[in-house]
Amino acid sequence: MLFGKYKFSNVFINDAILPPYKGSTFRGGFGHALKFVVCNLTHQICEECLLAKECVYIRLFEPKLLEKHFPDVKQMSTIPSPFVIEPPAIEKTHFIPNDAFDFNLLLFGDNNKFLPYFVFAFDQMGKKGVGKHIDGHRGQFKLKTVKHEKQLIYSDEKFITDKIEYMAPLSINDDINSNKQINTVKIIIDTPLRFKIDRKISTELTFERLVRVMLRRVSFLLASYGPGNPDLDYTEIIQKAKSVKLTNNNLKWYDWNRYSARQDKKMNMGGLVGSVVYDGNIDQFIPFIDFCSKVHIGKQTTFGLGKIRWELLSGSHLD
Repeated sequence: MLFGKYKFSNVFINDAILPPYKGSTFRGGFGHALKFVVCNLTHQICEECLLAKECVYIRLFEPKLLEKHFPDVKQMSTIPSPFVIEPPAIEKTHFIPNDAFDFNLLLFGDNNKFLPYFVFAFDQMGKKGVGKHIDGHRGQFKLKTVKHEKQLIYSDEKFITDKIEYMAPLSINDDINSNKQINTVKIIIDTPLRFKIDRKISTELTFERLVRVMLRRVSFLLASYGPGNPDLDYTEIIQKAKSVKLTNNNLKWYDWNRYSARQDKKMNMGGLVGSVVYDGNIDQFIPFIDFCSKVHIGKQTTFGLGKIRWELLSGSHLD
């Protein structure tokens, strides 16, 4: 699966007040800005628009609305969003002019070709402003540069190149643990992880539950934006995951609320953060863990939720 990770570097023009976790602010602001950039039909209802099939806004931000236009396609509810916004990784809430900040954009599959739309939308978002109103204005910022890895793509309001040097396609790479002795792994959850078990948000993360969440993410992404649904024996993988034990649990619940303009109410978006250690025969699970450490897992990933990292602990090694 083609995978792009783009770093957006910015600087505030005036004062800004943002929440401690900024994922909702940036994702919501991007949605409004993207629609402003691509759509001139300001009073048209998206679901009824004759241009919906070809609309970049719907494809990127409201893919489920395509269901009525593509009745033969599998249920849109199973198609994950083609992007993730990783907001600034700081809990600072008050910014002043010239304060710099970065955020990352992850794009999957051929949606990388829409990068210019994201750049223009984020540029427009900066001009409109983000966060709470201060003296009648939101916090405005200027988009300075966009980079992919070390390659400069955009600077001073100009695209430097349209030939992006992508890494190898993202896959479930068995070679990552071809010479292995992996008994202990630590999973670090940087942003709230939300997932459901029996239709309820789970507050526990056994290894089996982690593997279920990862398999869902891997299979949906590869089926939607990669070479197709991976040929995996899901039942066997889940069964083997049950034998891996949770030996150190430093997870906690992080409460986070966002306002939904569509539903006109505050929504609780809390999730698990912290770290957890698992012991057992973990060899075959490392490709899934590594894949998911790049793409986020769980619910509401477009807000930057479900960002994980992993470490091998003493007693394990990759030769």
